[in-house]
Amino acid sequence: MALVLIAGSLTACNAGESFTRGQVITPEQLEQVPVGSSREQVFLALGTPTTTGLSDGEALYYISQTSSRSFAFQRPAVTDRRILVVYLDDKSEVREIAEYGLKDGKVFDYLSRRTPTGGKDLAFISQILGGLMRPTL
Repeated sequence: MALVLIAGSLTACNAGESFTRGQVITPEQLEQVPVGSSREQVFLALGTPTTTGLSDGEALYYISQTSSRSFAFQRPAVTDRRILVVYLDDKSEVREIAEYGLKDGKVFDYLSRRTPTGGKDLAFISQILGGLMRPTL
């Protein structure tokens, strides 16, 4: 009986935990900002971006990451990182929305289902996502 209790408690320790940090944008929130929406509408629907940049207009970056660990005493390892980018034109209206992450080790846009081949902010996105490919200390 004692052996069953010990085995059960060890199994409970191996259950693992998952943590999500940052700004996770839901599909319902994205529906509120179609192409042509104003910058203010983006802020109302999605909140304040993690960071901003310039890419043929303004770009709003919403970054989130998921980490997990098998045991309570382990340092969590990043298992997924997503970057939702809302591109604004010179009139501060939405011209494109993309959600980048890594797929097979390459930057991938999960909304358009394609791998971007170039662009000014691809280097920036690659740097942020590139941390997933480095081992954690």
